[in-house]
Amino acid sequence: MKFVDEAFIDIAAGDGGNGCVSFRHEKYKEFGGPNGGDGGRGGHVFAVADPNLNTLVDYRYSRRHEAKRGEHGMGSDMFGAAGFDITLKMPVGTIITDAETGEVLYELLNPGDVITIAKGGDGGFGNLRFKSAINRAPRQKTPGWPGEKKNLKLELKVLADVGLLGMPNAGKSTFITAVSNARPKIADYPFTTLHPNLGVVRVGPEQSFVVADIPGLIEGASEGAGLGHQFLRHLQRTRLLLHIVDLAPFDDAVDPVAQAKAIVNELKKYDQKLYNKPRWLVLNKLDMVPAEEREARVKDFVKRFKWKGPVFEISALTREGCEPLIHAIFRHVQSEQRIENEPVEVDPRFAGDAPQ
Repeated sequence: MKFVDEAFIDIAAGDGGNGCVSFRHEKYKEFGGPNGGDGGRGGHVFAVADPNLNTLVDYRYSRRHEAKRGEHGMGSDMFGAAGFDITLKMPVGTIITDAETGEVLYELLNPGDVITIAKGGDGGFGNLRFKSAINRAPRQKTPGWPGEKKNLKLELKVLADVGLLGMPNAGKSTFITAVSNARPKIADYPFTTLHPNLGVVRVGPEQSFVVADIPGLIEGASEGAGLGHQFLRHLQRTRLLLHIVDLAPFDDAVDPVAQAKAIVNELKKYDQKLYNKPRWLVLNKLDMVPAEEREARVKDFVKRFKWKGPVFEISALTREGCEPLIHAIFRHVQSEQRIENEPVEVDPRFAGDAPQ
């Protein structure tokens, strides 16, 4: 399931340092000659494709990125030091466009790709550069050249890491709202989700994953019943499926176990590979179950459902149990990424943390 994760950033390479006008002053040498050095080059701004990142969420909170300017030239033939470069880590597949014109400037297509997105300005010339046979005491110097400044738009077409499964009104939209930046429509009636919703779940700095919520499935979905069948194919490239079950349905005649088994059967009918994907059981709406009944109800469900995999008990409405679940998901996604991505050697110059 693809969506466009985007961010706008302002970048500025460092300006070059100014040249210096200086003359040698030594005892017994009245006319020592020029010795003013050049200014240093301004810092560049690089972008590197990091296979360990999968969203641009960090750049939504860190928009301005500036490299250091070069030092000015000095006397005694001393040139200014170059400004420090900065490196921005971006996910593989990031498209960098000019925010004003819409022109595509760069694309990070392969892990480890490094591009210069803004060049630092060259340093100005000191008067040492202007010395000649007919101009032995030059007083000319030039200022440093300005570094490039750009307003950029970053776009990333991302595949969801985690897919949500469940009957209509199981609480999938409430869950994705509680843990991510997605804001789908939520109501107390079924089929409020009419199209897929995607959200970026932020676990920590440069740590996030993408969750996809599809319309709820009903029995017969694999044959075309309901809405969810239209989107089942979008879950085929996810790394993990969360089967969300309403443990406290409004209608006492509804059996959560029967509903859960119906979802599993639809998966199996639709695609055996999708059925074989890693799948975790998430028992939702525990806030609606009396505290003294929770443990017994959970055990009864797991026993009758004959479930042997991971089980998580949550309330998406109150966020109870959501934090341990999202950390467990992140660890699983990270382990899957390590398997999929071979180690990539990155130039040590670009191994620092970013954004800066």
